[in-house]
Amino acid sequence: MKVILGTKLGMTQLIGEDGVVTPITLLQADPCKVAQVKTIEIDGYKAAQIVCGAGKNISKPVQGHLKKHGIESAPKAMREFRMGEQDEVATGDEFTVANFELGDKVRVSGISKGKGFAGTMKRYNFRSGPASHGFKGYERRVGSIGSMYPQKILKGKKMPGRMGADRVTVAGLTVAFIDVENNLLGIKGAIPGPKKGLIEVRGE
Repeated sequence: MKVILGTKLGMTQLIGEDGVVTPITLLQADPCKVAQVKTIEIDGYKAAQIVCGAGKNISKPVQGHLKKHGIESAPKAMREFRMGEQDEVATGDEFTVANFELGDKVRVSGISKGKGFAGTMKRYNFRSGPASHGFKGYERRVGSIGSMYPQKILKGKKMPGRMGADRVTVAGLTVAFIDVENNLLGIKGAIPGPKKGLIEVRGE
């Protein structure tokens, strides 16, 4: 089972011996510990809860849950990963960047950058209205949003609203750099989320 939680540091480049430049995203992926293993017999599905980092101000129910499974200090983050039929882990096991190998295909999840309240031109790439003389409307407004029937705005209509800050998963990425001593993991290409954002990495 190849999973880990990391913090996005930013993007850089790798220059190969043949001169080929590869853009990568660096993650600070400190060792993660298994806090609980869920089984089909008890929970109805097979998964592993892992925690990473040092945090504070977690709720008392979560404190009791972690203490029950031998985790005394408050973690920075806790996530649950589904396990395959062949995967076997135990409470207290650690996941590190050493579990990955160069060339491994991974699936990365994170919270995308928040853009705030945005109009339809930025949010959905609507075209603008006429900008010439004689046009009495607004160049960036939505335009007609209703009809004669059913005399209401249908659900799902593309309108201005909050943009970004959504969970995004990108599959088929490749591990291009591993530094076990410094707990660094480099993934080829861009991944979702801002710098210092929490990133989930799963092996495919």
